[in-house]
Amino acid sequence: MLLVTAAFPLLLLSLMLGMERIERPLRSEALGERLDEFLKSARPEEIETYVAEGLGPALDRYWRRQRLTNRLSGR
Repeated sequence: MLLVTAAFPLLLLSLMLGMERIERPLRSEALGERLDEFLKSARPEEIETYVAEGLGPALDRYWRRQRLTNRLSGR
C-alpha cells in the first residue's frame, strides 16, 4: 500500500509532463493565427518584445494593453 501511495504522485507528474508536451505545439499554432492582427496594430515596444522573446510573450503584452484600453474606454 505504501508503494502505491508513493508511486501515485510520480505517475501523475509523468502524465502531466506528457500532456504538456502534447499541448505545446497546439498552443503555438493558435498563437500564429492571431499574428496578423497583432502585427497590424502592435506598438513598437510590443514588436521589440516579439523579436526579443517570441510571439507568446509579445501577444500577452498586446492583449493586456487591449484589455486595459477596453476597460478605460468603458467597453
